[in-house]
Amino acid sequence: MSKASYIRRYWQLYALLSLPIMYFLIFRYGPMYGVQIAFKDFNLFQGINGSEWIGFDAFREVFGMKEFYSSLRNTFMLNFLDLIVSFPAPIILAIMLYEVKSVWFKKISQTLLYIPHFISWVIIGGIVYQLFGNQSGMVNGVLESMGLNPIPFLTEKNPWLITYLFTGVWQSAGWGTILYLAALTGVNRELFEAAEVDGATRMKKIFYITLPSIKPTIITLLILNLGKMVSIGFDRPYIIGNTAVREYSDVLSTFVYRIGLESGQYTLATVVGLFQAVVGLVFILGSNYISKKVTGDGIL
Repeated sequence: MSKASYIRRYWQLYALLSLPIMYFLIFRYGPMYGVQIAFKDFNLFQGINGSEWIGFDAFREVFGMKEFYSSLRNTFMLNFLDLIVSFPAPIILAIMLYEVKSVWFKKISQTLLYIPHFISWVIIGGIVYQLFGNQSGMVNGVLESMGLNPIPFLTEKNPWLITYLFTGVWQSAGWGTILYLAALTGVNRELFEAAEVDGATRMKKIFYITLPSIKPTIITLLILNLGKMVSIGFDRPYIIGNTAVREYSDVLSTFVYRIGLESGQYTLATVVGLFQAVVGLVFILGSNYISKKVTGDGIL
């Protein structure tokens, strides 16, 4: 069958495929035209083409700023701690739900775990301040009523860091279980039955059957997460953070917001964005290469 006749026969599938292709072309590859702003003295009124080329001068300026290195350090720190705390959470949740025998309890639990993913970080930030605020927070109110000292969850660095991490786990862990539960549905149940006949305990079945079965999914998501070590969402650190904990909460995304939107230095903001993209690409290619060498599994 020729390619033309094959396309004519399955044109519906190609029509469906055209939608995501157009999305990536318009919203992912199209904006790459603006990357040249990083190499120009961008003037909003002259436009990209009318602005003067300055080469790598903007890169030298950004790499000479102390705020850039502090925000880069915080980005690495928060992403690394998120990887340690948040990455195993959906794996553990998925295994726990998979082991639950009661269908109705499993469905209710899944629904309750998925809900936080659909809540805006603005709303989550309000919940966090209502629960953990120093003066009006419910948790500190309970502690004071018990005669205990209030905990500065949002105004001191280390308590804020713990609050930030576990808020992220609460928001994302339930949604992350979907991929692992989907992978677990493909596990052959006869393996568990054979292991049970051989006298294997539940923990042994988890370690020797369940985890190896979802290892490719775990490795794929780990590589993708390592590729995001330099990029971090704007809303979470910006909404939960404040000036009292800026030493930890100021990350690259908030740094770009300050120099780009607040100060109007679009060239410097583009430099930081391009830096994040290049370093993220290096990270994802490097982690994929190491994964192939060590485990034989990769995504590229």
